[in-house]
Amino acid sequence: MSSRELTEPRSAQREDDSATRTDGSLPEAGGYSTGAAPLLDYAAVSRYWNQAKPSILDPYMMVGFGFPASAGTYRFNAECEIVERLIRSASINSDGAVLDLGSGVGFWTEYFAQHFGRVTAIEASPPLYQATVARCSKYANATLLNDDVLDFEPDNLYSMIFLGGMLMYLNESDVISLLERVTPFLEPEGIVLCRESTVRSGTLTRQGDYQVAYRSVQTYSSLFSKCGLSVDHVELNTPYLLMQMGCEFIKKWKTIVPGPLQAIPLVGGLTYRVMRMGGAGLTRLPDALGIDFPMLTNHFFVLRRGFEVRAVALS
Repeated sequence: MSSRELTEPRSAQREDDSATRTDGSLPEAGGYSTGAAPLLDYAAVSRYWNQAKPSILDPYMMVGFGFPASAGTYRFNAECEIVERLIRSASINSDGAVLDLGSGVGFWTEYFAQHFGRVTAIEASPPLYQATVARCSKYANATLLNDDVLDFEPDNLYSMIFLGGMLMYLNESDVISLLERVTPFLEPEGIVLCRESTVRSGTLTRQGDYQVAYRSVQTYSSLFSKCGLSVDHVELNTPYLLMQMGCEFIKKWKTIVPGPLQAIPLVGGLTYRVMRMGGAGLTRLPDALGIDFPMLTNHFFVLRRGFEVRAVALS
């Protein structure tokens, strides 16, 4: 029986402390354990994102750390620079259409409306969809749909299919099913561009109210291969990594400092400023010290149909 038969699937963009690890490692602090990855409960995923607040911080999972809204804006603008460079390197048709699967609050949809001929955005969460409408309804070349990506049937050709944090909320069988359904609608030189939160090895699955499957670059590469997609390029999402270092530092702060003394707005603001001042150089410090920090990373994947692997930079 498939996961779609077990629970009604709902697409979403994006914690409890329970998790299961499938890389063969020993149990660690924080509830990790070995064993086969459990299936995500799509009903729980849907409930979480149907209650999400449509802010720049919420889809980035940066709420509750004392960061200013400018932290989300900084991260998005920095990621835009990466996406712009990847699109330029891929030499795809900028007059063509983009399919934005899991559009969230619409920042990427707006970006694509400004840089491509057309964009179709799919979002299941009502509050996130309404945020997309508020942001993007002014663009005549934007089609906005409140729908489940697993039910969406493409009827157009696309220069690019974008998944900005969508696959981590799908079980592996549905990752494959979704990509196999949409990639035949790519133009001959079109690409799939994914931006997914990752772990260094195996799969880390969170259960409970917030359900997600964090996969390694190698695991994603294997899944993409099963869909007939070649990995053209993989790039570490440095802006994400920088902000995630701040988030995980604040989480640690909360565990060692009593609640009344935590001063999260102050500590969060200071942490954000330190992250911004340190920049990309700060993200290289844990590796230099031999420390696996932060726990979560994030990567951009540029995928093509029927192409041989040309360059994979596993960061």
